[in-house]
This record gives sequence, C-alpha cells and structure tokens, in this order.
Amino acid sequence: MPDPTLDVLAASVGERLKSARLLLATAESCTGGWVAQAVTAVPGSSEWFDRGFVTYSNAAKQELLGVGDETLARYGAVSEDTAREMALGALVHSRAQVAVAITGVAGPSGGTAAKPVGMVCFAWVRRGQEPQSETRRFAGDREQVRRQSVVAALQGLLARLAD
Repeated sequence: MPDPTLDVLAASVGERLKSARLLLATAESCTGGWVAQAVTAVPGSSEWFDRGFVTYSNAAKQELLGVGDETLARYGAVSEDTAREMALGALVHSRAQVAVAITGVAGPSGGTAAKPVGMVCFAWVRRGQEPQSETRRFAGDREQVRRQSVVAALQGLLARLAD
C-alpha cells in the first residue's frame, strides 16, 4: 500500500544523495528492512542506494556489522552505542559513504522499565565522521512504532545531508 509520507521522504533523501554523489547503506533491526524498502521503491534508487543489512538478532549484528560483544553485554541491543556500531559497520561492509542504523523495541512485548515498548535508537554516520545518535520514544502498536521509526530515520538522513 502506498505511503505518501514515506514516498516523499525517501525521494528527498535520494535527491540529496544523488546530487552529492553519495551512496547509502542501512542497518536495521526492529524495522526489518523497511527503510531499505522505502528507498528502493524510489525509481532510480540504484544510483544512490548500495545495500541494506537486516540484523535482527545479536548474532547478526555481530557477524554482519561487527557490533562488539562488550557493547551488547554492557548496553544491550537497544542502545545508542549499538546503533552507532551498527551504522559504522554498515559503512565498513559496504561501498556507501552514508549509513543509518535503527534498533528498538517495537512491541507489543519485549519492553522493560528501562527500555519500554516504543523506545528506538538511531544512528547516522558519514564516512570519515563520527556517528550521531539519538533515542526516541514512539506511541502506538507495533506497526505504528515501526513506521514512525522509518520516518524518523529518513528525516534524520535529510537533516544530516543538508549540512
């Protein structure tokens, strides 16, 4: 089903990446590849999208993106520390110059007092720079949390590509 908000955001990200001659990689956990799906729905995205990593399990985060054992043990999968390592790992394991990472608790279960359902951590990085990260809390059911996460990831990319 078409989603005009995501379509516009993804197309805008693509325009900025294409004009800057940059490639994007995604590293997704709770969104399950939804950011990659949104950007590849844009005609011509092969000019600016390199690849996406769906790393739902901790093992996948470690094996595909190089997230450290210590990071996962100390901060957990849902943390800005893990999101930053995921974003950096996406750059290391791709040809991209820009990466976004998302990890969170989409629900309806899995939340704790410290990391409630709706808590999502993001990281954005450009090759040669330090990653930027933030944590957001979204309301709603699983689908709504995931969709809001995709929107936030794309908005974060747009903001950082404007610099």
